Amino acid sequence: MVLKEQAAYIDYSVLKPEFTPEQIIDLTKDGVKLGCATICINPGYMDLCDPYVRGTETGLCPVVDFPFGTSSTESRIRQIEIVAKYDTVKEVDVVVNFGKIRAGLYDEVTEDLKACVEAVHKYGREIKVIFETDALTEEQIRRTCHCCMDAGVDFVKTSTGFLTGYEAHGATPEVIRIMQEEVGDVCKIKGSGCIRTREHFLQLIDMGIDRMGIGYRSVPVVLGLSK
Repeated sequence: MVLKEQAAYIDYSVLKPEFTPEQIIDLTKDGVKLGCATICINPGYMDLCDPYVRGTETGLCPVVDFPFGTSSTESRIRQIEIVAKYDTVKEVDVVVNFGKIRAGLYDEVTEDLKACVEAVHKYGREIKVIFETDALTEEQIRRTCHCCMDAGVDFVKTSTGFLTGYEAHGATPEVIRIMQEEVGDVCKIKGSGCIRTREHFLQLIDMGIDRMGIGYRSVPVVLGLSK
């Protein structure tokens, strides 16, 4: 597999709140140069990043209601509508309300996701739903997969990379396998969180993963460009 094929698995994460606009531009340019699938950005930087992906094979992937997933459905939909209208947007990521998952409020979670899916699909984009798997049990992960399938979600995704108060495991082969067992061919799978070595990256590709969210420091490492 050549470098460009490997880079096409990557959503290049440019989400740290301390990044300056200059840093965001530089990282966006780097992701485009490598041929990454998308650049994951916070919604406030759409106008900043849009010119640097326009006319390339790399799209933007704004992440709404990030990293907590606790806004109202109405607020989430409005955020989606603001970002999804850009023709450089390939996909929109959204964080599920994982506090409600932990409380067993699966019907509420499903209804919220249905509204988010409808808002994204209206613009012809795909939606990825972030579970925050390190905060959930295996049963909760499996149940959330079914909420996503019932809602018509395109991708299920592991982690934000911003969770505190829990051990960080992220996109382990074990949690990816759990998701694969539940969603089958109904949803695609994105792994994110703690993908920092080339071995881990290639292992997930061998497992049949569809996409991976990689932090800017780890992108050259997983691609074999640096150690």
